Amino acid sequence: MGVNLSIKDVPEEQVEILRQRAKRNHRSLQGELRAIIEAVARSYKREITIDELAERGKRLGITSASESTQWIREDRDR
Repeated sequence: MGVNLSIKDVPEEQVEILRQRAKRNHRSLQGELRAIIEAVARSYKREITIDELAERGKRLGITSASESTQWIREDRDR
């Protein structure tokens, strides 16, 4: 059984953006909000793949394992 949630005082501009998003996705506003919550919850609970980890390293500018080890040591020393 699910839990009912209530969000108060949401600015009308944000509500309109959500309504438009729901319409584009052929969902009700409530269905769109559930989809957003599900996507966020799923992103926090899934495991990361080696390829995703390597891509994150590239985005951070890490070029080698020894470089990342050096960064960790420098951070610990601070």
